Amino acid sequence: MSRKKRENNPSNEKELILAVDDSEDALEIVRRNLTAHGYRVATASSVPKATRIISENQVDLVITDLKMPKISGMDLIRHIRENYRDTEVMMITGYATIEGAVTAMKTGAEEYLAKPFTDEELFQAVKRALDKRLMRQVAMSKGVVTPKTPHGFVGDSQVMVQVYHAIAKASRSMANTLITGESGTGKELVARAIHYSGKRNTQPFVTVNCGGIPETLLESELFGYVKGAFTGATGTRAGFFQTAEGGTIFLDEVGEMSLAMQVKLLRALQGKEICMVGSARPQKVNVRVVAATNKDLSLLASQGMFRDDLYYRLNVIAIELPPLRDRDRDILDLVNFFVHEYTAEAGLPALKFSDRALESLKNYHWPGNVRELQNVIHRLVVMGDGDYIDVPDLPILMRGQHMRKTGFNRTLAEVEAEHVANVLASVDGNKTRAAQILGIDRKTLRSKLSRTLGLAQK
Repeated sequence: MSRKKRENNPSNEKELILAVDDSEDALEIVRRNLTAHGYRVATASSVPKATRIISENQVDLVITDLKMPKISGMDLIRHIRENYRDTEVMMITGYATIEGAVTAMKTGAEEYLAKPFTDEELFQAVKRALDKRLMRQVAMSKGVVTPKTPHGFVGDSQVMVQVYHAIAKASRSMANTLITGESGTGKELVARAIHYSGKRNTQPFVTVNCGGIPETLLESELFGYVKGAFTGATGTRAGFFQTAEGGTIFLDEVGEMSLAMQVKLLRALQGKEICMVGSARPQKVNVRVVAATNKDLSLLASQGMFRDDLYYRLNVIAIELPPLRDRDRDILDLVNFFVHEYTAEAGLPALKFSDRALESLKNYHWPGNVRELQNVIHRLVVMGDGDYIDVPDLPILMRGQHMRKTGFNRTLAEVEAEHVANVLASVDGNKTRAAQILGIDRKTLRSKLSRTLGLAQK
């Protein structure tokens, strides 16, 4: 069966989920709960209706009941797996057995949820299934898979959507703007987005790294100097404020300024005029100021290390960038984006990642944020021996991250339950053979299977 090539949804459009159940009440519960989380939900009361919807729409996840008249949910799973590679499947049933769970997983279901379940259990199972779909897309993609987001950003997580809204509002104003966030979160990219989506986008955008200029030179670099102002001033030179006339000046790492320099900057902001070093004559400047810092300026102000009045003057519009660890659904999009950027630059085939490697990247805490992720991918492209990346290819600090959710933080009962289920699956559900491998009798195995099913429903 042919299928149109899928494209990722725009940032304002959630994934399409199809719920299949012969019970109208069950369909309504699933529809209502998932719609409340922002998903688009279609419903079908039979497998034939479901297959028709799937053939006509780009369905991201199918949630199907197991037992339905004439054609079962298991048959639907097989149909999807044989024809629709990009559609994930989740099984729900009121007839939960460990054998059913094993069969569903072997047939191709990503999640297995026993009735009755809570709203949160449903939502978390859906999220896990869609995350696995995204990981598979990244691992197998031959083209860039990134959401359509504004200003060159990558990622459509809710926290980033809020940032995009803030940028849009700031770009319509000339008010001073303060961008905060950890190093590597993209503060300069936000500043550029504000400038180039505003009315002054044809005017200069000037970047100043306040922490990278020696204190003794910062004033002359910002405001310029006249001939003879100091030793070596052999001519008059304009500063960054004059260079940015009519446009935007971006003061990065503004928290690194000394208190003395803060006074001079405050005067420039209050009067919208500057004095060149060596001159007593002020000159008007028409500049929009955007500042950024990875420090807590309000805390520094309370400690007397940053001027209150300057803080309030800069913080007219505040935009806080989230750390990458709070953008987990964006990490795989960023991985894919940087992979294709650097492999295209080097003329190499796109890297493919194992599920374990992608899980490690997703679970890592990323203290250096997007910049650190970008550097890691660049290094993998340049230093890799092939086009397949597995956990051993990752930096040492990241290699154990795939165990965070499935490894050393699990209880003994959870580890045992997983082992019992894996052994049973390996012998195609033969309980006698499974009991022999486990070194227990069938009665003990039945008891363990009962406990395993209970753990799976928690």
